[in-house]
Amino acid sequence: MLTRKQLELLVFINQRLREAGVPPSFDEMKEALDLASKSGIHRLITALEERGFIRRLPNRARALEVIKLPEAMAPGLGQPRKFSPSVIEGSLGRKTEPPKRPIAGNDDESSAVSIPVMGRIAAGVPIDAIQHKTHSIAVPPEMLSGGEHYALEVKGDSMIEAGILDGDTVIIKNASNANPGEIVVALVDDEEATLKRFRRKGASIALEAANPAYETRIFGPDRVKVQGKLVGLIRKY
Repeated sequence: MLTRKQLELLVFINQRLREAGVPPSFDEMKEALDLASKSGIHRLITALEERGFIRRLPNRARALEVIKLPEAMAPGLGQPRKFSPSVIEGSLGRKTEPPKRPIAGNDDESSAVSIPVMGRIAAGVPIDAIQHKTHSIAVPPEMLSGGEHYALEVKGDSMIEAGILDGDTVIIKNASNANPGEIVVALVDDEEATLKRFRRKGASIALEAANPAYETRIFGPDRVKVQGKLVGLIRKY
């Protein structure tokens, strides 16, 4: 699981190693990713190291080694294959295969629609977005409206007063805008995904929890992208 910036940095380091035989400097990485400071590069490198994608070699300046690449990377090219950051930094929305209705008998399961589960969404403090489909689930067709849909597994308790609990699976309709009060998948700074109630505060956007233990977070409109709206929920007991 890599955020978009983590993947961009991994690709950049891998390309530089292949082309020049040495890793790029922190200044080069900062410029390539258009970050304001090198502290952001330090955080990204630490995250890549913790996830097992790179290794820092001891006692050597600028010594980085790429250990592995994500499955979404084309072998030997150092470029993502069909990787287009979207909701949760994966191939969502129109790039997702359309839901397929199973061909079976006349029981209830035969009318269910299969939709992709795209990993986890934070109902709490935003977490790194999940980057690819994990599996599929079958949902009743009456839960879906027109358009593309996907599912996310909820992690956290910030939406409990809206009836959304830790471990629930939410059904999301792909959308790029929302009305005030709707519960949305929001992508913050192109890196973190969260499930919150959408509000407007003047020219800003507020992401509001449904749990008094969490504060409403206010962002400039350019920092938040609506990536879908809640249309249903599945809970296992």
